[in-house]
Amino acid sequence: MSSSTGALTAAQAALAAEHAAVYGYGVVGGRVGGKRRDEATAAYTAHRARRDSLTRTVRDLGGKPAVAAAAYALPFPVPDSAAAVRLAAELEDRVADVYSDLVRAAGGPLRQEAAAALREAAVRAVRWRGTGVAFPGLAERV
Repeated sequence: MSSSTGALTAAQAALAAEHAAVYGYGVVGGRVGGKRRDEATAAYTAHRARRDSLTRTVRDLGGKPAVAAAAYALPFPVPDSAAAVRLAAELEDRVADVYSDLVRAAGGPLRQEAAAALREAAVRAVRWRGTGVAFPGLAERV
């Protein structure tokens, strides 16, 4: 696989994760209140902006951007605010994972953008979870 093909594949995966995060934050925002709702709204807005940027990136790399699904399966039921907070942290972990792949596959400005997105997702995950991980985006892979 060439480096441009690898970057395109990783950018498509990041775009798909951003579509899922936008959907997931719709659920999170509907279950949390007060200050946490403001955090969910800010994250939703950030993920929409990243999604739109990745759509352009995929086109620039010669690909056809993946479109959002009508709905996404959530990793667990989200009946209340506590579950919504766990979902937000899980969404950020998943986004960090794919941006880690994009950092490895891309070079130049795209790599810098991917690293910034990885950092932002890691910071949001810490805010939602209350704790961090040593190397965000580098989950142990079997």
